[in-house]
Amino acid sequence: MEKKMLIEGMMCPRCKAAVEKHLCKVAGVTACAVDLEAKTATITLDSDVADSVLMDVVKNIDFKPVKML
Repeated sequence: MEKKMLIEGMMCPRCKAAVEKHLCKVAGVTACAVDLEAKTATITLDSDVADSVLMDVVKNIDFKPVKML
């Protein structure tokens, strides 16, 4: 299963790495790929994870999760 999130505030490779690292720590997430140009994170899951949980992770590292796509 895949989910995609629109995220504001990511501007550099360090931002990309931080979002990927923290989202990959969530139980049920198997991979995460951030596209800086599109301002999105594509999250691969092996079990269902609530959108709010994923968005909270991004919010807690000082980026702005806009919405799930």
